[in-house]
Amino acid sequence: MSPSRPMAGTCYPPFRSLMNSHRTGLPGGPRVQDLPEATAARLPEYLRVLQHLADAGHETASSEGLAAAAGVTSAKLRKDLSHLGSYGTRGVGYDIAFLVRQIELVLGLARLRAVALVGIGNLGRALAGYDGFTNTGLRIAALFDADPNRIGEMINGLPVRSLDDLPWVVAEEPISLAAITTPASAAQAVANQLVTAGVTSILNFAPCVLAVPESVDVRKVDLAIELQILSFQEHRRRPEGAR
Repeated sequence: MSPSRPMAGTCYPPFRSLMNSHRTGLPGGPRVQDLPEATAARLPEYLRVLQHLADAGHETASSEGLAAAAGVTSAKLRKDLSHLGSYGTRGVGYDIAFLVRQIELVLGLARLRAVALVGIGNLGRALAGYDGFTNTGLRIAALFDADPNRIGEMINGLPVRSLDDLPWVVAEEPISLAAITTPASAAQAVANQLVTAGVTSILNFAPCVLAVPESVDVRKVDLAIELQILSFQEHRRRPEGAR
């Protein structure tokens, strides 16, 4: 017996004053589409730091404190946040709650986004049970696998579904983001199914390059390559023969 269909995802309360500016740009800043990619890539780290500060009861934060916690210079942080129209207040700093809302809006997290996870091996299982998605604006909404022995298994409150269910689950949630944690040999076929179902953003953990339409964004996470880069750093620090 197949698992029942899940309820559609819920939303965070809308930030109306900011949402109205999303189409043309943030107050005092450029359109979201014009935000430099390097700045956009640093915003999630700023958001993480700000949320930790908010959870600790802080209402404001200095640029120096935010920068140190995020691992950037205060000048870079101020420039990044200026693109959002946030300049802080001299002697006070940045309003944490407002800055969190601004960054969530820019990152498209004003609405809680559903994510599909395909491939419930060791890595997929770990991601499905990962608690770090709390307060990120993202939630793992559906799990898929091709192994009949895994279908129907419950992980972190979610059933593992057959890939045959992918089209209607993606449509019903709805889901536009997905993570692939399958072996490399299966990743391209899975990507094809995701794209056909309407997924437009893919995080690929499989050690291969995916061929997708230009309208689909893919980010690749290869743990082996990252470790090899660190190995290079170690080798440069301590060449062969050195101890």
